[in-house]
Amino acid sequence: MEADLVVVGSGVAGLAAALAAASEAEFAGGIRILLLTPGRFGGDGASTLAQGGIAAAVDPGDSPALHALDTRRAGAGLTVAERVGILAAEGPERVRELARMGVRFDREPGGALALGLEGAHSRRRIVHALGDRTGWEVTRVLAEAALRCPGLRILEGAHVTDLILNSGPAGSVTGGGPGRRPVAGVRYLDPDGETGEVHAPLTLLATGGACRLFLRTTAPHFALGDGLALASRAGARLEGMEFVQFHPTALRVDADPLPLVTEALRGEGAALVDGSGRRLFDPDADGPAPVGAASGDLASRAEVARRLWLAMQEGVEPFLDARKAIGTAFPDRFPGVYRLCLAHGIDPVRDLVPVTPAAHYHMGGVAVDAWGRSTVAGLRAAGEVASAGIHGANRLASNSLLEGLVYGKRAGQGAVRDLVDGCPDGRAPLGSPAPCESRPPAESRAISLAPAPTARPDADLLAEVRTLLWEGVGVVRDARGLRGVLSGLERIEAEANRPGQPGQGPEEGAAPSGAIARAVLVGRAMATAALARDVSLGSHLRSDSRVEAPSRSMARHTLARLVS
Repeated sequence: MEADLVVVGSGVAGLAAALAAASEAEFAGGIRILLLTPGRFGGDGASTLAQGGIAAAVDPGDSPALHALDTRRAGAGLTVAERVGILAAEGPERVRELARMGVRFDREPGGALALGLEGAHSRRRIVHALGDRTGWEVTRVLAEAALRCPGLRILEGAHVTDLILNSGPAGSVTGGGPGRRPVAGVRYLDPDGETGEVHAPLTLLATGGACRLFLRTTAPHFALGDGLALASRAGARLEGMEFVQFHPTALRVDADPLPLVTEALRGEGAALVDGSGRRLFDPDADGPAPVGAASGDLASRAEVARRLWLAMQEGVEPFLDARKAIGTAFPDRFPGVYRLCLAHGIDPVRDLVPVTPAAHYHMGGVAVDAWGRSTVAGLRAAGEVASAGIHGANRLASNSLLEGLVYGKRAGQGAVRDLVDGCPDGRAPLGSPAPCESRPPAESRAISLAPAPTARPDADLLAEVRTLLWEGVGVVRDARGLRGVLSGLERIEAEANRPGQPGQGPEEGAAPSGAIARAVLVGRAMATAALARDVSLGSHLRSDSRVEAPSRSMARHTLARLVS
């Protein structure tokens, strides 16, 4: 199969990229766009689970400059000011665009958008749809638009396992290192286990994050970091791999993944308490906060998660108390969370809601520029799999859907414009323009991530990886635990590659063969980066941090290029 642009993933970032590319291609003609998704189109992935909403400065009393300031403050010095400025400036128009497309945003009686408040935001700027089903509603509208788009082909049930590298002359994309071959398409497995290939001069990864690699997580089954592994094996630069955001309030029940309890509840007055109903955090005990910054229950996610984690280590069981602040309005204002709670025997109108920190979002990813170009020719990325300089060391609440919309669209537009200009390599971040040279279309090779036949089922080994990362690269880390993770991953890798009976094939909630190789690669990158950064910064919390406050020189990204 051949295309000019192949988009991998059908969450908000992938859909925004594909739609923007198809729209741009209308004026170019002849550009073939193909979208691959491992599950049900528009039905699987993290985007549909997003409850919080979309952060955008749409209120007259707000501004993109204030939104950008909050984003940079949360990012702890590791954001790129220009990229954050683009995010905040383009956000309001992306919201208006969604409204025109039919997204059913929550509104005030007079018709204005209803705006919520979440942690570390200085203004009410969170736009919601259907209460707490924003991600589902936005994904639905984008997916329906994609299905109506004549210039876009969609292939469901295609799990990408390899990137195809062109065997012609190596590109000179400086960030990718000398001799890196340009990416020339993908290889995938269909639901029957048959292999297929798509040859394309541009591949855009929108594969989501890697939080499924942690035992306690809100991430869906596909979020195993496959895109990170694929990009890294192709020689792409990864950055900020140590920065994992742990959402403070996942529902503390016997479920996998754990249901999310949206931060918007705390924005409306719900409080974190112990089993007796006593508040865990006194907003006034933190002292004066920076102008406009939140504290107490609405401090940054990293800070609230850290406090909850430490309290749990002392035997405290945390709960969320919404009985007074929201009370009988709960079913109407937060219908999704209400149904999730009832499914686990909890009535939030009258009961305390048990919560726990859980891995929720990975800020690190494939280093890209403002148009999604990676450091390897022919490879683009958008959404959670990418690191575009937006989130830095800690993502501001409700900026993830916004990033997918803003930077997904830019990645799709940029890809088609580069194709039209005859220069699909574009420009790599931190480097010089890649040459617009013709690529031999014939020979190509694929980077295979599949290990040798495994002696144990992939599911068992993956469970070991998840436990290992949760215990050693969790909310609070230290050098001893991180070294233990690296040793454990080495053991798991050796066991996965030991000759024996073939491992299990794909099953519900499990990736196809090769999942362990990818999981170990990504887990090793996370642990190595976390070990290298020996101070606490943003979401990266070291109990053995050698200083309390990082200096400016410490606010630099760790870089990883993992090649087997």
